[in-house]
Amino acid sequence: MTASVDVKASPERLYGRQRGHPLRPRQQRLLDQTLPRMRFPEAAITDPATAFGHQPAQIWLEVGFGGGEHSLAQNEANPDVGYIACEVFENGLCSLLSRVVPEGGEETAPVPEMLRIWDEDARILLRGLPDASIDRLFLMFPDPWPKSRHAKRRFVHPETVKMAARILRPGATWRVASDDPTYQAWVEEVMGAQDLFKTAPPATVRPEGWPPTRYEAKAFAAGRRPLYWTFTRR
Repeated sequence: MTASVDVKASPERLYGRQRGHPLRPRQQRLLDQTLPRMRFPEAAITDPATAFGHQPAQIWLEVGFGGGEHSLAQNEANPDVGYIACEVFENGLCSLLSRVVPEGGEETAPVPEMLRIWDEDARILLRGLPDASIDRLFLMFPDPWPKSRHAKRRFVHPETVKMAARILRPGATWRVASDDPTYQAWVEEVMGAQDLFKTAPPATVRPEGWPPTRYEAKAFAAGRRPLYWTFTRR
């Protein structure tokens, strides 16, 4: 029997910045003209395969894509996978979108047909997706919320683990990476107290098939050691 983790319920509100520095004209055009063409539609939540240009062989979901490097690399390497990339931070959205279309092509340049963006709270999406509809879940270097009183804001949370397990098919994997020692210990605690996923010790070197991100590079530059977990849905 698994132990329990003493943590408050996950809040309904979304924490974290949605905007950093004021947006430049190019960034505003990306949000106004490109994002709507790539947005994952709410109408597709109950049947996510309908959101893509053609029938996907699998559907993968990334929560908090940051600068978008990981999402774009996975989309390029897996053209038959329908990829849903979640991010609320506008500068992060612009970072991904700026790599997709050239300047001047925000409204007309082609966009990837198998990559869709969810720019609302990811938990809304997780609650609405059908059971066993996702084949792979990614959480790459999430905000650690290092203070104990903020533990309820961490995405790895007993309640979120249950939501993730519901939408993942049996045998599907959930990849988690973090360079923050507090968050690393927290992942071990939370995942050690559940029985919905098979667990294994984290890798200390980025495994093959895990594209690098800017946050990983920052961790190495600061002397922090990332850990890489693969959890498998029972």
